[in-house]
Amino acid sequence: MRVIAKRTLREFWASKPKRADAKGALEAWHHEVSQAHWRSPAEIKAQHRNASFVGDNRVIFNIAGNKYRLIVRINYRREIVYIRFVGTHADYDRVDAETI
Repeated sequence: MRVIAKRTLREFWASKPKRADAKGALEAWHHEVSQAHWRSPAEIKAQHRNASFVGDNRVIFNIAGNKYRLIVRINYRREIVYIRFVGTHADYDRVDAETI
């Protein structure tokens, strides 16, 4: 899968010193997804049991022991993962995962 854009992840972990713990987890997620060839939500669920699926091909991943949330939109046919949101649970509570 092609991930667009890793810069969003880097900006998140670099934006505040207390988010530095997200770096390793987000880099590991990025590496894993970059190697994947998901063709359906079922294939994601097989790798990430805690992934949640919402409308418009959006997937919510728990990051760093569920400390952070990552929302992506996936184009399965083109194998592209678009990062739509990364944040804390409090940040996540303020967004609409289906439309972000």
